Amino acid sequence: MTMIQTRRRFLTTLSMAGAAGLMRVPQLRAAEGSLETTSVRLFKYPGICVAPHHIAEDLLRAEGFTEICYVPEDPARRPEALARAKVDFGMDFATSWVSTIDRSAGISLLSGVHVGCFELRASGAIRGISDLKGKNVGIRGLGESEHLFLAVMATQVGIDPTKDIHWVIDQPSRLVELFTGGKIDAFLAFPPDTQDLSARRIGNVVVKSASDRPWSQYFCCMLAGNRDFVREHPIATKHVVRALLKAADICVTDPARVARILVDGGFTPRYDYALQMLSELPYDKWREYDPEDTIRFYALRLREAGLIKSSPQKIISDGTDWRFLNELKRELKA
Repeated sequence: MTMIQTRRRFLTTLSMAGAAGLMRVPQLRAAEGSLETTSVRLFKYPGICVAPHHIAEDLLRAEGFTEICYVPEDPARRPEALARAKVDFGMDFATSWVSTIDRSAGISLLSGVHVGCFELRASGAIRGISDLKGKNVGIRGLGESEHLFLAVMATQVGIDPTKDIHWVIDQPSRLVELFTGGKIDAFLAFPPDTQDLSARRIGNVVVKSASDRPWSQYFCCMLAGNRDFVREHPIATKHVVRALLKAADICVTDPARVARILVDGGFTPRYDYALQMLSELPYDKWREYDPEDTIRFYALRLREAGLIKSSPQKIISDGTDWRFLNELKRELKA
């Protein structure tokens, strides 16, 4: 009941995040034509860094969608599930999208969403990425987003990620326990674990992607659509992108409200951690950064690490469609 009441109150706060833009939706829709479908399927996420996704339902309804379905899926399988049309749209890490596009033609990347949700946490003896050589590093699995990010970091400083790092594979919920228990030397932490580890003063922050270059110059999470859906439903696609980007804006303009929704929705028990995350993560960079730069950067780094075969230009050509974002930047006066 609390979550329903929170959502009902949510639209009343949109004036704090550009409700004028929301009120222009009917005029824009008339110019664009009718939605080809009023049904849309998205992933159901447990994490809190994808806060725009968690607060987008009312915005999607305002865009004309009447049937909004949230589909649970193993995080490791989300990119492939999108390519296979189990859902229509999803948010995931840039490295995961690049890796999937290298193997599949079923995805169209549409926009960057936010920057900087991960931190490289390490034990006291590790002060830089180069110190990871010969160490035990925790990941969910080879080829998973954490492994890809860390492989890129290692390659940047001359470490061979296939030979010089001992990868310890376990469930995400177990990695924090392994780290605090001294069973692994480092791992990539995501909210709210980043806030919790900082509060308990556990480990060194070797890389903070929200502020440390080059990672802070590129998107972390990006929005993609199933390629066939995007081709067959361009008007609906634009409306989905608009809803998600407006949701990202609300994370910036009203973080306290969003933090409360995250708690009331059961995504995290700690309001203070949620609010801290929303205050630290740059959710407004979709207006400033070029998402193609992110794809080019990670595609080049992943190819150097031997983790993908395609060139950056082929990844961009095969798996991106920025026309909706470019239109929305003009319409939303980015």
